[in-house]
Amino acid sequence: MESKPPVRFTLGKQSSLAPEGHGDELEGSGEIDMGEEVLPGVRLMYLANEGDLEGMKDILDSGVDVNFRDIDDRTALHIAACQGYADVVALLIERKAIVDCKDRWGSTPLADAIHYKKHDVIKLLEENGAKPLMAPMHVKHAREVPEYEINPNDLDFTSSKDITKGTFCLASWRGTEVAVKKFREDVFADEEKVRAFRDELAILQKIRHPNVVQFLGAVTQSSPMMIVMEYLPKGDLREYLTRRGALKASKAIRFALDIARGMNYLHENKPAIIHRDLEPSNILRDDAGYLKVADFGVSKLLTVKEDRPLTCQDTSCRYVAPEVFKSEQYDTKVDVFSFALILQEMIEGCAPFSSKKETEALEAYASRGRPPFRAPSKHYPHGLKELIEECWNEKPAKRPSFRQIISKLEHIQHNQGIKRSWKVQPLKCFQNFEAMLKKDLSDLSSRAGSSRSTNSI
Repeated sequence: MESKPPVRFTLGKQSSLAPEGHGDELEGSGEIDMGEEVLPGVRLMYLANEGDLEGMKDILDSGVDVNFRDIDDRTALHIAACQGYADVVALLIERKAIVDCKDRWGSTPLADAIHYKKHDVIKLLEENGAKPLMAPMHVKHAREVPEYEINPNDLDFTSSKDITKGTFCLASWRGTEVAVKKFREDVFADEEKVRAFRDELAILQKIRHPNVVQFLGAVTQSSPMMIVMEYLPKGDLREYLTRRGALKASKAIRFALDIARGMNYLHENKPAIIHRDLEPSNILRDDAGYLKVADFGVSKLLTVKEDRPLTCQDTSCRYVAPEVFKSEQYDTKVDVFSFALILQEMIEGCAPFSSKKETEALEAYASRGRPPFRAPSKHYPHGLKELIEECWNEKPAKRPSFRQIISKLEHIQHNQGIKRSWKVQPLKCFQNFEAMLKKDLSDLSSRAGSSRSTNSI
């Protein structure tokens, strides 16, 4: 084993945790001249910095310690991770390099790769057991840990399975089944993903409504970070519609009211919460058959300025209002547009523009095209088709609010109830008349029999 040299390796990118100017306190520190007589371990680090794979193989074959450390406890693996040389990292790991070794400041090769955003190296190190130092939301003091924080040791993934489009998986939390959304470690290297995670948590903490899936807690102080939600075993509306097809108007209206009430709660929050991804896969069914709005991964507060436009990788283009993808200013009315498409789908039994690709559907919306009404008129109670057309109006300002939608749906539902009672009432009258007639005939027969008995006496 080589002794630690009085030399610091300062070529290339430095430790992600090292303070600025850290090489100034040692006399003679600075760049290493490979022409001088240097230790083989330092030469290994130089070759790692240069990405010289063949040279590294030769020097490792000569017996140089793959875990050689300089005066800052940096290794060749630290250097290769900083530079992003995945092939060099793979070689060092193959030669038994310690993947979680720490330098004098506590930085690991994975921490350095994350800092310099070397995604291929991050993935490689994680596949070989490297663990992040801490979650990006890690707090300095215990009193700062959020109230919603869940101990990851309390989550049991023994019987885990993917649910809701694979975004969430099933787990057990203190004996209760829950839905868990896990965030991969590579989220740490992407500031945008970390910000999205924070935004989603900020929104979920505000939500408490019977028609919105309940947030239970999160894991933010360790890796992987997770969001924990209530689990609804009956699945989502997409699966239900695929299995059942077109719904009866009465059920479609009841489902629409559930969605509208959940969305109205979100929109009347201060500030309003825009869902932006309202579609059947993000609407779940509870044990009683009621619907709950779910998945707030791309939701935003109305006051938050849009930092980048949505793409079809973020959400389903088939249900999103055209103004979102046209980079125009928009508000809560984008969710009203999506609601109209879902309501029509429940009556029609097929997704909007089902024969078109998602991007083609988006182009149709942008050119003022709307899915055709193919179901017989009797499937649409009076006022329902007109409500759908109002909700997907080309001009967002002319679309109704969800509070107005609820009022109109309740009116349609009430009229449906009266109509059903009209159909039932004549039959009940006939049945009552028939029963009275039978009773009268029975009474006459009894009196006649009594009269004959008296005459015989």
